[in-house]
Amino acid sequence: MLNADPAELDKFGELAHRWWDPNSEFKPLHEINPLRLDWIDQNIGLAGKRILDVGCGGGLLSEGMAARGAEVTGIDLSEKPLGVAKLHLLETGQKVDYRKIAVEQLAEEMPGAFDAVTCLEMLEHVPNPSSIVSACSRLVKPGGQVFFSTLNRNPKSYLFAVIGAEYILNMLPKGTHDYAKFIKPSELSRWAKLAGLEPEELIGMSYNPLTQQYSLGRDSSVNYLLRTIRNV
Repeated sequence: MLNADPAELDKFGELAHRWWDPNSEFKPLHEINPLRLDWIDQNIGLAGKRILDVGCGGGLLSEGMAARGAEVTGIDLSEKPLGVAKLHLLETGQKVDYRKIAVEQLAEEMPGAFDAVTCLEMLEHVPNPSSIVSACSRLVKPGGQVFFSTLNRNPKSYLFAVIGAEYILNMLPKGTHDYAKFIKPSELSRWAKLAGLEPEELIGMSYNPLTQQYSLGRDSSVNYLLRTIRNV
């Protein structure tokens, strides 16, 4: 059984052709991508590093890391977004190795093969997120870093990420998120530790509807990012 929800794969597959349109349903991803890239780059120095991007979708983060000099492999289980990602490489000339494969399967093939692993905005869309965390740990070298981002589970995150973003501000298509699949930082940290990853940094990502800008900071009550290091 693949650790994937067919409805989720279909949902993102139907929108795949709009992935690189900064004014489409993926506008929030385009707006937060520079913040994510800078945060990752500051912590590991992307140039020359071998990076795995889990749940790469249409390749926004993967290409961004490649543009900064990383050797990037992007994996996903949705065919259409991967096709869009590969086509976009023809426009930009970047090099990314895109593969349709489950992260658990890749962990069997290539244990300890990567300097760092990214798994951003993906855990809240799968049936068994702890299995993803474990596979990411097996794929990174001892001492390497794994970066996660997801949505906290509390009344505020429901109000902002579901009601606000999907129904009031229309920033995301209705039904993008299932609140029941949101993950508390304590839960993600516990899964990380069980997988041999030591949580090193927890930061929040906030959106200001007045300035229409995102920023990183201490408030992890809605969107948050967790940086971990694999135990040696």
